[in-house]
Amino acid sequence: MTVLAGAAAYPLLAAAQQKAMPVIGFLGVSSPGPTSSYVAAFHRGLSETGYVEGQTLAIEYRWAEGHYDRPAALAADLVSRKVDVIVTQGGTLPTLAAKSATSTIPIVFNGVGDPVGIGLVASLARPGGNLTGFSNMAVELMPKLLELISELVPQAGMIALLVYPKNPYAEPLIRIMQEAARAKGVNLFVLKAGDEGEIDAAFASPVQLQAGALVVDPVFFGSRVEQLVALASRHVVPAIYAHRPFVARGGLISYGIDETAAFRQVGIYAGRILKGAKPADLPVQQPTTFELVVNLKTAKALGLTVPPSILARADEVIE
Repeated sequence: MTVLAGAAAYPLLAAAQQKAMPVIGFLGVSSPGPTSSYVAAFHRGLSETGYVEGQTLAIEYRWAEGHYDRPAALAADLVSRKVDVIVTQGGTLPTLAAKSATSTIPIVFNGVGDPVGIGLVASLARPGGNLTGFSNMAVELMPKLLELISELVPQAGMIALLVYPKNPYAEPLIRIMQEAARAKGVNLFVLKAGDEGEIDAAFASPVQLQAGALVVDPVFFGSRVEQLVALASRHVVPAIYAHRPFVARGGLISYGIDETAAFRQVGIYAGRILKGAKPADLPVQQPTTFELVVNLKTAKALGLTVPPSILARADEVIE
């Protein structure tokens, strides 16, 4: 009897031993280097729910390396590998690609400006489908960037706005920034650029050379940090960004959400979903805190004096 019982139990034991670890597909629009601190924060969030990469969890990374035409194929690849959850980095473009690739695999997004407005979720409180995540309120925050750069460079009568034209938020972003510029009494000129060459050309355009300052579309986060900071320095253009990494790498000033904190929460959401929670029941979170970062060394190189009003509000001053 004992032998038979053991024999009968063996297939069940073998099946349990062969059960694979859950797999997360990480779809990033940029590259590992600029986002390493955020990936580390994502890992911290996962660990808080009991998941450690290589021990209780596997992660398949796919990076678009700043090429916005790649996320669709990368998302399809992750779906074909039957990952348990897809996490997107880089906002709207990779999230839309993941949504198009699957209606069943749970998706946790980060950095999407208006997830309800573009149809990713039914509502913030009750997403309703296979997506949930974290909004960065990108469009709503942009007038604040214009206000800050105007305060830092008060003599700038013309301010350029660098926009990625294929971003679903491009037109709403342009409209809200035009209204903000009128309210400030400055001229706004829109520069549209989609790839590396177009960004170079935008910085070298006569209009940009006449502009006293530049506001950068948040969609460029992570994928063009080095290029944009180098161009702003070369052309001596005071530029403001929505993310801290630009300033950490030599950019002038940034204002936006704390991405590290957001990615930790993404990890927690991914872990909760692996434990059985449904994206439809996890509310989309909006940021409650924002960080202002200023690089004094860059300001000095540009011949600017940062006013005390900005320094007093800064969360971080890089010297």
